[in-house]
Amino acid sequence: MNTQTVSQDAPQAAKCTGESDTNRPIPVWRAWTVPTVFVMGWVLLYSQLQSATDAFMHWLSGASGMVAASHLYGAVSFFAFEVPKVLMLLALIVFVVGVIQTFFTPEKTRAILAGRRQGVGNVLAATLGIVTPFCSCSAVPLFIGFLTAGVPLGVTFSFLVSAPMVNEVALALLFGMFGWKIASIYLGLGLAIAILAGLVIGRLNPVKLVEPWVFDIPAVSNAETRPGWDARFAQGWKHVREIVLKVAPYIVAGVGVGAWIHGYVPQDFMAHLMGKGNWWSVPLAVLIGVPMYSNAAGIIPVVQALLGKGAALGTTLAFMMAVTALSFPEFMILKKVMKPKLIALFAGVVAVGIIIVGYVFNALM
Repeated sequence: MNTQTVSQDAPQAAKCTGESDTNRPIPVWRAWTVPTVFVMGWVLLYSQLQSATDAFMHWLSGASGMVAASHLYGAVSFFAFEVPKVLMLLALIVFVVGVIQTFFTPEKTRAILAGRRQGVGNVLAATLGIVTPFCSCSAVPLFIGFLTAGVPLGVTFSFLVSAPMVNEVALALLFGMFGWKIASIYLGLGLAIAILAGLVIGRLNPVKLVEPWVFDIPAVSNAETRPGWDARFAQGWKHVREIVLKVAPYIVAGVGVGAWIHGYVPQDFMAHLMGKGNWWSVPLAVLIGVPMYSNAAGIIPVVQALLGKGAALGTTLAFMMAVTALSFPEFMILKKVMKPKLIALFAGVVAVGIIIVGYVFNALM
């Protein structure tokens, strides 16, 4: 009698304790099915993007009487092709980044960097910034978490420079739009700036310029679990839903600016303004980039249009680095944990590094 009762009540007990079949880990092959279909469909659509744009522009010119050689046609054609192209690249990249991020949580990153000395620590922090795509809104908690975990100040700044400027999204978009050469150059320059900025700030060691309350916060150690592939892929889809929708307006705006430059700005004007011949072009590009609030996804279409109109590569990359690494809104966020002198020191060191890189690159290329 008791055995029967236990047997009949077992499924109900399992439901009450949450141990139902739906909570069991799904097989690995099932976890990979949807991402595989997604990538195959993505490749098929991306391969037909140029043909679809050409067909759309042919229909539009016939319906509106738009002349193919006009400035308007060039601008609309650029916009019609680049918006879906960048959004598709971003969706794929963000999904992959979301999966990668499950291997590099903030807790694990702090544990890796805690106690590292200057030099090796700066190189490691800058490298980790590539695979940990934290945005400016997470700058304050990361800054606090690193310092309370024992990460040196200079090493922390190497990470803060590298994470927004040299991340997977920036590199993958640069590779997809310009090829491996420019993506590799940007990677090397970005790492060099992050490492050198951290070394300089670490040598100065301006700890007194950090708000005192930061050091009073106890370090938090969270127990880490190793999620299955189904949970990792779920995190990737979550990133796609959140980040792509959030960044899409910046992409449309960036492509709109790029389309206007592509269609209406004369070739010789941009070559004169941002060319190699003017010594002031690199500092001006950095100054213009600082107050802009964008990310790599939004600014890369503008970079593409500038390069297409004759702007020097070093000047253009300096502009992009200033937008992504010297964001004025990020300075306002960091003001909660840093005194203005430290923010100015941080911005000044990074800006000088970007300007030097722009000059050197313009001289070599």
